[in-house]
Amino acid sequence: MKNIFHVYFLSLSIVQVFAQKQTFDLFTYTPPKGWKQEIKEGVVSYTFINKKDKSWCQTGLYKSTTSKGDIEADFDSEWKTLIVEQYKTNDPPMGIDISEAEGWKIKSGAGKFIFNGKETMVVLTTFSGYDVCLSVVAITPNQRYLQDFENLIGSLELRTPELKDQNSVAEKITNSNHATTDNGFSFTTTNFDDGWTSTEQPDWVEVTKGNIKVLLHYPKEGTIFPADPDPQTRAAWDILVSPRYSNLQNFKTAYISTYNRPYLGMGNATDNSTQKTVFIVFFKKSAGWTEVIVPDKNSFIQQFKFDPEKIQWDSDPDVLKSLDNMSDRNKFAVAASDIDNTGKWSTNFSSNTYYTNIYTGNSAGMSTYSSSQSFEFGTGQTYKWQLAAANSYGGSTNVAQAKGAGTFKSINNWQLSFSDIEGKPKTYDVYFTALKGKRVLWMNDAQYPGSGIFTGFSK
Repeated sequence: MKNIFHVYFLSLSIVQVFAQKQTFDLFTYTPPKGWKQEIKEGVVSYTFINKKDKSWCQTGLYKSTTSKGDIEADFDSEWKTLIVEQYKTNDPPMGIDISEAEGWKIKSGAGKFIFNGKETMVVLTTFSGYDVCLSVVAITPNQRYLQDFENLIGSLELRTPELKDQNSVAEKITNSNHATTDNGFSFTTTNFDDGWTSTEQPDWVEVTKGNIKVLLHYPKEGTIFPADPDPQTRAAWDILVSPRYSNLQNFKTAYISTYNRPYLGMGNATDNSTQKTVFIVFFKKSAGWTEVIVPDKNSFIQQFKFDPEKIQWDSDPDVLKSLDNMSDRNKFAVAASDIDNTGKWSTNFSSNTYYTNIYTGNSAGMSTYSSSQSFEFGTGQTYKWQLAAANSYGGSTNVAQAKGAGTFKSINNWQLSFSDIEGKPKTYDVYFTALKGKRVLWMNDAQYPGSGIFTGFSK
């Protein structure tokens, strides 16, 4: 891995070390000079003890393990295993920073614990990508050794492991029916290989399997606003659900107290179109509002493996994963004709990172990152591509740009090939999500999928 990783403690620094490299698992790195090396099962550690003042520091590079699915889950698991269980600290990590380089998501955090009567700092940096995660840990009661840890992190190169499963989007979907819609897109139905079928509708994507119907509602004014769970759920229910039902009974709302608080509403009602009594669960977490319609509550429990009427503020949020994942069913194939001569599709990203001195609590500055990327599709399957990024810190700004142009073609319904992106051909896994009267084009590098997170482009 050619990029140099950055870890942010009290300031931003870029460190390059030119010394003898060593390799451990997926790591290639420059070990700290004069530190004692110790190799154990699953970890290589380096320790330095100053004989004059008895100060010390220890770092460890931990062997890769199977990823939990994303950087957040991996970091939380590594923090619990490598920090909480070993050093008995109950404080949450501070100064968390997340970055990305060459398909790796990187998250760092620091904490404190008492060792031999002294306050000792511990820093964890976790790398997540390519279905694995691996971590580097430093512990020291002396802040002056942080520069040595930064030097170690700055020297790291990570080898990309061979993926056990490189299935593309196309391999996860049986087929997608081709029929041009009124808004000009070719594919309106997707048949997933697990039996679910998604169909684009004017106000939602309808997902069906057996006697279960799920409506993935498009955004609508008045359905999402700052409010407590109960009033927001009731307001959205009145707009999106109530007009199609009557005789509502046993209606209740619920939520789980977590950082991305999920909202639920549920009840029995008569479907005005069929005059049948149905059980409805109304849900919002990661995406917009989802409406599940089943003959009765037991049918819902059998499919989603939890009883919605037993959800309360302290329930385990993981029980909602199967319901939350239904938003992934808003997925449709892409034909070259769908984007040919459609003009500019673009995406923008910006973030601010605020740094805090972990000893004093005082501000240590802020960095800002922003980027803009666009594809402009012309006639005859031609395109122009542009990427611009800016990173500001400490009064200085670094700017980078890249451009490309050429022709594109469809490899299959789920992949597009471009003749020139950064000087070479490139293939993307692609799919559409539907909104009311429009689509969002999602793209990800097919050869180096990294974390598997797609970038969304819209007109």
